[in-house]
Amino acid sequence: MKKLGIFTLLAMLAVSATAAAEGEKDNFYWLGQINKATAVINTQQGLLTREQGQEFAKSIAQVLQEGDEGGARPQLVITFEPLLIKAYGSEEITMLHAGRSSQDMLSTVNFAMSREQALELAAALDEMQTTLLKLAAEQQTTIIPNYTNGVAAQPNSLGHYLLGYAYAFGRDAQRLQQYYDRLNRSPMGATVLNGTGWPLDRERMAGYLGFDGIAYNTYDAGQIYTSENAADAAAVTDNIALHIGSFIEEIMQQYAQPRPWIILREGGGNTYVSSAMPQKRNPGILNNARRDASMLLGEGTAVLFKAHNIPAGMPDGRTGAETLLKDAAVLVRNFNHILQALVIDPERSLEELNLDWTCSQEIADVMMRKYQIPFRTGHHFASEIVTYARKNNIPPSDFSYEDAQKIYLQLAAADQSLSAELPLSREEFRAALDPAAIVAARAVKGGPQPEEMAKMLQQCDKELRQNKAWTDAAVKRQQDAEQKLNKDFTALLQEK
Repeated sequence: MKKLGIFTLLAMLAVSATAAAEGEKDNFYWLGQINKATAVINTQQGLLTREQGQEFAKSIAQVLQEGDEGGARPQLVITFEPLLIKAYGSEEITMLHAGRSSQDMLSTVNFAMSREQALELAAALDEMQTTLLKLAAEQQTTIIPNYTNGVAAQPNSLGHYLLGYAYAFGRDAQRLQQYYDRLNRSPMGATVLNGTGWPLDRERMAGYLGFDGIAYNTYDAGQIYTSENAADAAAVTDNIALHIGSFIEEIMQQYAQPRPWIILREGGGNTYVSSAMPQKRNPGILNNARRDASMLLGEGTAVLFKAHNIPAGMPDGRTGAETLLKDAAVLVRNFNHILQALVIDPERSLEELNLDWTCSQEIADVMMRKYQIPFRTGHHFASEIVTYARKNNIPPSDFSYEDAQKIYLQLAAADQSLSAELPLSREEFRAALDPAAIVAARAVKGGPQPEEMAKMLQQCDKELRQNKAWTDAAVKRQQDAEQKLNKDFTALLQEK
């Protein structure tokens, strides 16, 4: 292969660095980074002569540039090395491979690629949380029915409901950061499993490649640590998929109604018209995201089985984390699109609440709080009201105070501990059936009342700002490491 001049090589390196910053960093890119770092470190340590280090560096730069310009981009160590030999002109360049193995090199590549995808996922979560918190702040006074066991249960603020998911996705971000801290340890220098007789500088190699440190024990680094990575990533992505799937199903419940209170904005790829039924606007992005969440859960389960019941050192479970994390980032971005496409009708959600007896528990609560009537007794009274109302098709807004008095008198006749008359005034009875008043009057920490909503929005906003700062700092550390390696590699090329 024709040898290239030093100025040509430096120009090629600048173009290659730009291309790497703009494109996906594949195995070829990371094998190139490992070889660049090896040439610099081993030359400075005296494991290579100055002349060898510089000439090897020229061949590395040539192979990388040709790969970036459409040439071969081998993904394996054993197919990358022949290109180095061809560029250099002899097998002398394989002195770079002293103390290295395909196992520690490709494990390092897998960890570096997983790290890139983890940061992409972190950025996607930050962006989605920004949308979610904005929506929660806007919908604090929108009153909606919440459901348990698939049945309308209690009134709530939509903002409070959305904040519930904000806390859940906040935990996902925490899990991702904790995973990243475990992930970002370099296996390089472990060789196969027991290290090498060459005094390789593992810490400096880790620094050049953007790792926070090394996976210390060489057997763990080469045989155990690498096999648990995908399972560790699955613990992060599984919870994200569960949270997104749950939220989507909440929306899908409304699509079964003729007049939903929450739907997708038509057009923009959000919905599509049925080919046979003109009235249907199918929620395409909801269906797709739900499918992708299920697929992500399946992928997470698959990596567990790949790593299951095999001895250390087998390759079955060493890959998969980067795919899980990449697919999770795509899912989170699509979910962010869903959040931005939601159309909410507060009047319709309140109407739905007033069609059912989701406020009935408040009757029992008020009777106990104000009049010391045991909760179960008040619960029985409220239940009798609901039974009577449903039998006679009476919604809460039309249920009369006089009918409530009659039902109470029947209970009092059978229970001598009760007062002869309903203790609730007409105003108290009506207030107990007002969804907005119930939500506003909640008194516990973390409830939907305005002062607690303000507090939780502040908490979530603070955590989001911390998460964004963490993501930005982690990305910058990677950029700084790359720039440092490229600078020192260029200096090696330019040595006289």
